[in-house]
Amino acid sequence: MKKIYSVLVENRSGVLCKVAGLFSRRSFNIDSLVVGETDDPTVSCMTIVSSGDAHTLEQIEKQLNKKLDIIKVKTFDEPASISRELMLVKVKYNRNNRRDIMEICSILKAQIVDMSKTQMMIQICDVPEKVQLFLKMLQSISIAEVARTGTVALPKCHDQEG
Repeated sequence: MKKIYSVLVENRSGVLCKVAGLFSRRSFNIDSLVVGETDDPTVSCMTIVSSGDAHTLEQIEKQLNKKLDIIKVKTFDEPASISRELMLVKVKYNRNNRRDIMEICSILKAQIVDMSKTQMMIQICDVPEKVQLFLKMLQSISIAEVARTGTVALPKCHDQEG
């Protein structure tokens, strides 16, 4: 099972280390971790994706809620959220594989963002599964470098009736 934790924390040094230490000490797995400042510069949002059995995922939430630097913890499952991941991939290309690369980009809605005579850099921003599929599709081509973010996610919008 996977769960997404959206954790609002005080934006100061050492908080990331404390949260990572919580996972490490208890042997909880972090599949993905992204941290960024919110609209309030004193608050950051950590988006943590973790996997495990139901008990483990419940323990993670309980332990996060005990930390002093943590303002609020929200959890949600993948189907109840919108998630995205960004990846930049630099590939070596030639006349023989250029069309294949461009076709893969077109099918998976990736964009070529930089080019030289022998390399191109491609950007994809999509759900983590599609980013992984894109990487798999490029395996037969010479990948020079990869830079990939973790998952960012928010719960789906719900109109309040009142």
